Amino acid sequence: MPPSETRVSVPAKLILIGEHAVVYGHPALVAAVEPRLHVRVRRGRPGVRLDLPDLRIDRRLDWSEIGDATERARERWTAFRADPTPAAYDGLRGSDPAAVVVAALGEAAAVAPPDSSEGLDLRVRSGIPAGAGFGSSAATAVGVVAAYLRHRLRPWDRDEIAALALQVERFQHGTPSGVDHATVLHGGIVHAVRRDDALEIRPFSLRSHLAERLAVFDTGTPLDPTGAVVAAVRERRAQAPGRIGVTMARMERLTEDLERLLAAERDDPQAVNALLVEAERCLEHLGVVPDAVRAVVERVERQGGAAKISGAGALRGDAAGCLLVHHPQPGAIESWKFLHAFRRVPLRIGAEGLREERP
Repeated sequence: MPPSETRVSVPAKLILIGEHAVVYGHPALVAAVEPRLHVRVRRGRPGVRLDLPDLRIDRRLDWSEIGDATERARERWTAFRADPTPAAYDGLRGSDPAAVVVAALGEAAAVAPPDSSEGLDLRVRSGIPAGAGFGSSAATAVGVVAAYLRHRLRPWDRDEIAALALQVERFQHGTPSGVDHATVLHGGIVHAVRRDDALEIRPFSLRSHLAERLAVFDTGTPLDPTGAVVAAVRERRAQAPGRIGVTMARMERLTEDLERLLAAERDDPQAVNALLVEAERCLEHLGVVPDAVRAVVERVERQGGAAKISGAGALRGDAAGCLLVHHPQPGAIESWKFLHAFRRVPLRIGAEGLREERP
């Protein structure tokens, strides 16, 4: 019999460098960071209760409804995969704000089917900003899949959790690199690269005092969801493969250089700063930094710092989600009043990955 209660938690993620390029086989450096998302599963009345206070959702479904919703998500993704354009992305996600939770539960239930009379009470609470480049959907997918499988007394198989979470991420983002869910699953800081349609990750040891000089701000939820931005970059790459290819290759060199700097025994804040400036230029060249955010970046640079978006960014509007801000001198950023318009997100870099919590 399943336990009366199962709890897990999952961190957020922060791409230090390599976003977008990682989709095309170039490396990225990604950190698991606090805050965390928490999932609690309890035995309940027949069917499923979704308790999602962050979304103001308290809903009951039966298992057949969850299965049907998951099958529709699969069908939408199959259609998108056949035509992965920005226009086709509009039909991918559906309109249910609980779609990630439902699909994660549906995919997990497909490999560990519940008894038709079994009841489940599923609660998800998150401290991770949604839609801002912190991997909230990946954390949700990993957390719900892991909590359900653990509750069903299935062995703790991270490869199985990763495969199911990736499928859920596809329903949301179309062609995700897999970096988000792999990072929040394993934790720490990882070097990630796609080879032969498989994501390879290895742990990365940070020696630099980067965390003392880095601040992270939420510029707001982009008008364009991650999948739409990824699809737009894919289309631009298809139209100008040489030009975009040069930018991607440059991003790979910058990622390798940043890894060397952050792993070196001697810290070099000025070199890190200059490198982050270049990385932001690459993202601007890809067209994923809207003008309003670029203006903030320019103000940071006039103060002797560096700023770059982290995550997909945006194609238009005044917000691009997560913005990394760096200055060679620790504490310098605190006095910049022009950044007070944005919410600063307190982070702990290199957080523990998926873990089971005590009830």
